[in-house]
Amino acid sequence: MNAASQPSEVPEQAMTATASPSAAQSGYGTTPVRPSPSRRALDILVSAIALLVALPFVLVVAMAVWSTSRGPVLFRQPRVGEGGRVFTLYKFRSMRTDTGGPGVTARGDPRITAVGRFIRSTSLDELPQILNVLLGHMTLVGPRPESPGLAERYPQECRWVFAYRPGLTGPVQLRLRDNVTLPDDVPDPEDYYLSILVPLRVSTDKKFLDRPTLGRTVLFIFATAWYLLAPKSYRPFGVHRKKGAREQERLRTGH
Repeated sequence: MNAASQPSEVPEQAMTATASPSAAQSGYGTTPVRPSPSRRALDILVSAIALLVALPFVLVVAMAVWSTSRGPVLFRQPRVGEGGRVFTLYKFRSMRTDTGGPGVTARGDPRITAVGRFIRSTSLDELPQILNVLLGHMTLVGPRPESPGLAERYPQECRWVFAYRPGLTGPVQLRLRDNVTLPDDVPDPEDYYLSILVPLRVSTDKKFLDRPTLGRTVLFIFATAWYLLAPKSYRPFGVHRKKGAREQERLRTGH
């Protein structure tokens, strides 16, 4: 049995939130577990500075998206936030708008544009989410926000994660992004994502959510900067990335 499926593995704050009467009315079984005041202050400070520093990159990416494919520059989508409340997430559009497909995206998805493939690999598509952090929809470090359609289908033992404010970066982005991904050849991508990847992602996020201190938050911010700027062979958490790949295979095969 993987760690995410054990009730004792749920952080104490989330267990309390899940048990509350008002939580059952939200549709995701959670009430808010808010970041501490010091973490919120850090969110405001860093996101405000980042918006100013990133403005030239924002303009360049926006022009590239606008000039190479039809459709809006920004991708807007409802996501499940803290306590199950839905907010609008902003990203640079990386996919064509004239095709349908599953609610999850594999690396080789044909819907991804040429520019989109680059901005996704460099995380430039997520620059607009700095605004989500400034507005309080997201925090700097936390679990990634999920779409309502997929959130409603989460395994029951994983739903506690919706108590927390979603993050711009976090353990999953650093430790699992390179190796634990959605394969291109699975017959049902959404089922694979929900049954295999979600439990692994939630158990990985729990390692931070158990103790989301200001110091650990700052550590993840610096680790994210190093991850984005350093060559792949020098990225942090390499051991965890290898372990994550093995865990993904174990979950897939059942042994």
